[in-house]
Amino acid sequence: MLAAQPLLSHSVRAAEKDSYLQGRLYKTLKIGMVRVEGSWADKFRAAKEAGFHGIELGAPGYDIAEVNKAIADTEFPVDGTVCAAHWQIRHTSPDAGERAKALETLKQAMRDTKAVGGNTVLLVVGHGKDGTEEECWKRSINNISQALPLASELGMYIAIENVWNHFCYDHEGGPDQTADKFVNYVDELDSPWVGLQFDIGNHWKYGSMGDWIRTLGRRIVKLDLKGFSRAANDGKGAFTKIGEGDLDWADVRKALAEIKYTGWAAAEVGGGGPERLREVSQNMDRVFGLTS
Repeated sequence: MLAAQPLLSHSVRAAEKDSYLQGRLYKTLKIGMVRVEGSWADKFRAAKEAGFHGIELGAPGYDIAEVNKAIADTEFPVDGTVCAAHWQIRHTSPDAGERAKALETLKQAMRDTKAVGGNTVLLVVGHGKDGTEEECWKRSINNISQALPLASELGMYIAIENVWNHFCYDHEGGPDQTADKFVNYVDELDSPWVGLQFDIGNHWKYGSMGDWIRTLGRRIVKLDLKGFSRAANDGKGAFTKIGEGDLDWADVRKALAEIKYTGWAAAEVGGGGPERLREVSQNMDRVFGLTS
């Protein structure tokens, strides 16, 4: 549930119009946010009219010919996808059969993403509840490694998302945590086709997002974003609309400029009809300094 906050933070209001990200950042969103009745083309058109530059689908799970027709009809690209069922069918599972299914789902997602012109598949690698950190690390590394030849063949990024899955961070820990484990995890996979779809809001509770961006550096191949308030919910924290809460967007912008980030940023918040989609698009413009 998104927590309502009445005003944009000072760091958002102070965003420079002449941001480094002007002309270097492209806005996308998850297809599930587009609550518009009709065809793929109707949904794509609504996102385009709201100010987005592309859209992410869930893969596998769509008719490739229908999606490609919608792309052609609207002149609106699918920039990437989210791997289907990655929370339920996990690369960290202690069950070898489940890990095999997770691998095949990832491979099919990559093929289907390529077929509609995208170049990233967002992946949640698993969950810490599946074993010790060492066990989950080893299982998922071994499993995902088997998809790397296909990723190279297709030119497809496996974009690992940092999420609240009790893995590579301390879920009960404080706000001084670093991104070091994520760095080590990506580096162990040792492929130019593996990186982070770094979610700016997901770990503000646990660390400095600007510093995480600086640490991850070139490993960030795409961004996700939402807002977060550490103060909400009696100090337990809560997710918010983009730009609300207390996330330090000024430092985020500075860090993205320092690592010379260029690419896609995907909204991952509550969606709606055309008016709500425009609001999300405009909120993204403000936090990234793309408008005054």
